[in-house]
Amino acid sequence: MEEYAREPCPWRIVDDCGGAFTMGVIGGGVFQAIKGFRNAPVGIRHRMRGSVNAVRIRAPQIGGSFAVWGGLFSTIDCGLVRLRGKEDPWNSITSGALTGAVLAARSGPLAMVGSAMMGGILLALIEGVGILLTRYTAQQFRNAPPFLEDPSQLPPKEGTPAPGYPSYQQYH
Repeated sequence: MEEYAREPCPWRIVDDCGGAFTMGVIGGGVFQAIKGFRNAPVGIRHRMRGSVNAVRIRAPQIGGSFAVWGGLFSTIDCGLVRLRGKEDPWNSITSGALTGAVLAARSGPLAMVGSAMMGGILLALIEGVGILLTRYTAQQFRNAPPFLEDPSQLPPKEGTPAPGYPSYQQYH
């Protein structure tokens, strides 16, 4: 499998942690803005203030949760790359399962197993879609066979003589 075009492992953890935080703040901010707007008293001023307050209070918490997940996932992924000596989709799937299990550890073994299964399945779906997209785009941009412009340039069929030569089958 080809190498991923990503940062080397110690820097990947920081990079993924920051990216996950940003994704959590922006995504969480959008959902909290909608929630704050809907739950505020009637009136545009009250609704806007409720929206801004919900984003201000909850978006950093959601971003922090995403950052913890991203940092733990990348740490486990880097550990698996080091342990196995190769970087492939199985590392990501296993990292997702282990991350789910570690984050659910306080809830008991049953929650750990359920969360590990969900993390592994989610990452398997993500990796599978990535592999399918890669294969699709590779087929889409493959070079087509060249077209022959002149039919007389085609090689002769077996059993038929080339043009301009007599048929030697009449002498058998």
